[in-house]
Amino acid sequence: MSQDNAVKKNAMNYNKNRPKAENPVKIEDLSLRDGHQSLFATRGRTEDMLPVAEMMDQVGFWAMEVWGGATFDTMHRFLNEDPWERIRTLKKYIKKTPFSMLLRGQNLVGYRNYADDVAKVFVERAAANGMDIFRTFDALNDYRNFEVVVPAIKAAGKHFQGCICYTLTEPRMGGEVYNIDYYVKKAKELEAMGADSICIKDMAGLIAPYDAYELIAALKKAVKAPIHLHSHFTSGMSALSMLKAVEAGVDIIDTVMAPYAYRTAHAAIEPLVMTLLGTNRDTGLDIKLLASINEVFEKEVMPKYKHLLDDTKMAIIDINVLLHQTPGGMISNLVGQLKQMDAVDRIDEVFAELPRVRKDLGQIPLVTPTSQIVGVQAVNNVLYDTKDERYKMVTDQVKDICYGLYGKTAVPINSEVQKKALKGYARGEKPITARAASVLEPEMEKAKEATKGLAKDIDDVLVYALYPVTGLKFLKWKYGKEAPPADTKPTTMEEVRRKDELVQKAKAGQLVEKPQKKAPPMTESARKFNVFVDGEYFEVGVESIARRRTRGEHRAAHGGPDARRGTGTGRPRPGRRSESGRGRREGGPAHGPHAGHDRQVREERRRQGQRRRNRRGARGHEDGKRPAGTRERHRESRQLQQRRLGEEGGCAGDTVKKGDVLAIVG
Repeated sequence: MSQDNAVKKNAMNYNKNRPKAENPVKIEDLSLRDGHQSLFATRGRTEDMLPVAEMMDQVGFWAMEVWGGATFDTMHRFLNEDPWERIRTLKKYIKKTPFSMLLRGQNLVGYRNYADDVAKVFVERAAANGMDIFRTFDALNDYRNFEVVVPAIKAAGKHFQGCICYTLTEPRMGGEVYNIDYYVKKAKELEAMGADSICIKDMAGLIAPYDAYELIAALKKAVKAPIHLHSHFTSGMSALSMLKAVEAGVDIIDTVMAPYAYRTAHAAIEPLVMTLLGTNRDTGLDIKLLASINEVFEKEVMPKYKHLLDDTKMAIIDINVLLHQTPGGMISNLVGQLKQMDAVDRIDEVFAELPRVRKDLGQIPLVTPTSQIVGVQAVNNVLYDTKDERYKMVTDQVKDICYGLYGKTAVPINSEVQKKALKGYARGEKPITARAASVLEPEMEKAKEATKGLAKDIDDVLVYALYPVTGLKFLKWKYGKEAPPADTKPTTMEEVRRKDELVQKAKAGQLVEKPQKKAPPMTESARKFNVFVDGEYFEVGVESIARRRTRGEHRAAHGGPDARRGTGTGRPRPGRRSESGRGRREGGPAHGPHAGHDRQVREERRRQGQRRRNRRGARGHEDGKRPAGTRERHRESRQLQQRRLGEEGGCAGDTVKKGDVLAIVG
């Protein structure tokens, strides 16, 4: 290996204002785009970027990637955010650092090739809204798909960064397809198109450290444009590969802030800053400023998203990626799809199917949108194929690839798969060989007509043009025509704290699972009550679970005539005079110190009762009425009670007691 670009040691200087290194490595930060796209399925919200925006602008990054990729889709579909507004908002706070976006060639920020008129207008509007660097790639490395967007980028006076999607057919670089000659050839094609810089886009973390050294060194000799390395951490190699690329003379590398680092995202910037300190390739970044930014991320932002991390494994790397070559964002999407189908336990089968599908489709690189296309087809094959039939459910996107709507593949597509996919295909069963978008009809005028009366400007029209179904729905949310779903609302830190408290209680065993008891059907005998609680009231039904009492039992319980006649056993009730007629009562004290007192009490009660009866009789005579006897009054009382029971159900005088069933009836 050549030592021409070897890192050289300098005097160590820890000062944040230390002299600029001889050949400093430039850093592009991906935290606010690819960082959360890889870890949190692109759910990062603009409001959670603002607390650190001004601080990150002071770091001195070569650029910050803040837009493009899956952000456009996710923002309008799941977050109820205007994608264009994010650029304008962040530009108010980040004024010095250039903005970078990921542009999927003729796919723009979608999952298919769009018509030329849409592609041209999209680039113009992205530049006008504040985008500076257009990192442009094609999933098949077919640069015919750059023929419309690149002139638009140049016309706007912006930076065109051409990408080569890094992929393999073997565990390491080499073989018949993706060897070093392939990548050098592609770099020369990009330079001929006017690339301001050239990026090796390693979306799955496949590039090994010594392969990175060899490739970067070869590219530096072959082309004049600055070389940029982008490599996901998925396999665990990217930090090592970055260091070897620095030794080989790479000009720019991609990293993220520590809270967004590793797993399926990217290497962290902080260790690299410390590693290159005191060398001719020192980044010049202030490690203390980076630490203060991380503190804000950890306290104010990341708690809202930690539940989205893939926690199905303890390891933060996936060495199997060297076999199934799946990019970070694709892995999180696959896990999400399988969870929705209740089939996440079959993820290993999907990983095994991925390379087979990829080979059938012409060894296409696994980068958006082809990674999603291959991934969904692999899921379909695992779930629906039989021993006798493969590709039982072919997606429309696979049919489009077989037809040529995405471009030319590195090697021919499996002829049997292609024939099956194109059987009955609407555009025809014979594949095309021309530039993919050349067969597409213009779309902008149709989009304007479809959004007439709703879209306020050309940016709104583009939302619809790129995503007709979800884009139209978003525009209705945006302008109050429909209410957005509750799940589009942001999570607050207060909600996070409440959830964390519940988790802590559960771990401490302080949460007891409430037993589920099925309520019995409420019968007509249930009585209705209003229950008042803290200024609110609830209408409840109350029904006794005991059997209904007979009329005799009811009278006995409430001191009716049956009770006075005895217990029904043939024995005198305690306290009644015996049939012998003697002075004492059976069951009462016959002798003893209190016997005389008891007789006096009984006699006094008898005289009081007689006086009350005399008074009631006197009042009745004065009114000209016959005085009502005690027996008649009791009869009337019983009749009233019985009528009321018939109207309300249940027993008059019953009270709610333990064991009764209460049911909400209103």
